[in-house]
Amino acid sequence: MILSDKQKEFIKNATHRYNFKIGARRCGKTYLDNLYMIPKRIFERKGKDGLFCIFGVSKGTIERNVLQPLRQIYGKDLVGTINSNNVAKIFDEEVYCLGCEKVNQVSKIQGTSIKYAYGDEVAKWNQEVFVMIQASLDKPYSCFDGALNPENQSHWLKKDFLDRIEEDKLDVYVQHYTIFDNPFLPKEFVDNLCREYAGTVYYDRLILGQWKNAEGIIYRQFTDNPSLYIKDEAVNEKGEPLNFFIISIGIDYGATKGETEFKATGITPYFREVWSIDEEKLAGLHSPEEMYEKFVEFYKRVVSKYGKVTHCFGDYGALGQVITYGLNQYLLRNKIPLQVQDCIKGRIVDRIELDCQLFGQMRRFILKKCKYLIEAYSQALWDEKKEDERLDDGTTPIDDLDASEYSMFPFYDKLTLEIRGGYNVV
Repeated sequence: MILSDKQKEFIKNATHRYNFKIGARRCGKTYLDNLYMIPKRIFERKGKDGLFCIFGVSKGTIERNVLQPLRQIYGKDLVGTINSNNVAKIFDEEVYCLGCEKVNQVSKIQGTSIKYAYGDEVAKWNQEVFVMIQASLDKPYSCFDGALNPENQSHWLKKDFLDRIEEDKLDVYVQHYTIFDNPFLPKEFVDNLCREYAGTVYYDRLILGQWKNAEGIIYRQFTDNPSLYIKDEAVNEKGEPLNFFIISIGIDYGATKGETEFKATGITPYFREVWSIDEEKLAGLHSPEEMYEKFVEFYKRVVSKYGKVTHCFGDYGALGQVITYGLNQYLLRNKIPLQVQDCIKGRIVDRIELDCQLFGQMRRFILKKCKYLIEAYSQALWDEKKEDERLDDGTTPIDDLDASEYSMFPFYDKLTLEIRGGYNVV
């Protein structure tokens, strides 16, 4: 078993009630947990009272970040899948696998005893969930291992827990990582990742592993070199039209400002590139019916130029779901082969990070005709008064970004698969 010095250090020192690995991506944090820590903790507590639990942002991320790597190392006979009761059989033990983005997702463990809990992407959890888990670690042998990438300096985990370790004499071990602590990563991979995040808050957080506040211009790669990303036509290097295997439309109904945004996004095979290929901004509409008619015009324009529209996602805020229902009825009556689904909003900071990653990898492009979206990317700023939020005071066109993100964020896992890589990594 070949381990880095940092990983060996963690094995030696992670003997506390809480043990955290905090730092960069690709530094080997969860690789160590999958290879050694999780099996070790489970075997140490076999036959003892309490539950085994794995917590993550969602069941999907638990499968992707924890169970799948475990299965690759130990095989499917020892590492099962999550069943309808949120339980996976791991080393012949029942392990509850629960998402932590919302409190109600883990309320079922309230009042139970947990003998071992593993936490994936802890900084993305709801704070109340972490507090609930703390209350369940009530055995003398209860233990929590957590891995995370740092976020802003006022984050609840840092402010309300980690910064209180010495003052409150908490039984916590914390280890910090930079990307350079993983000697198994190819130099070219590290250099590329550093270059991709350069100039953004994500360099400090995901390369250097620092808790860092977001400030200033958000999409630094785009604003510094817009000509790299703005294209006249959706063509390849040979000048041939791109073949999109996904064309997705995002809709922001703009209830508060009276503007509705349509953004069409094309994704090339293997989720390699993301192109903003068309847009429409509607202002001063007087009825939903008028909006439905304009949408069909936009839809037909996209289809005639780029091919079949495969997906459509609409904002579900305010009256969004009501408008979406009406739009779907209109599409059905007019025999338009498309159904509008509720968008997946996620955390704004995750949507922003996805765009920054794609820009950094030269996988994100915008057609020149999408002038409103280009303006939005150029002007977007972090809100200095809020944690990891875009400035939304009417001075910048945020709705354009929302609509674009709605069209692409449902494909987050596929789009970031290459970014996650296959090395000894997070």
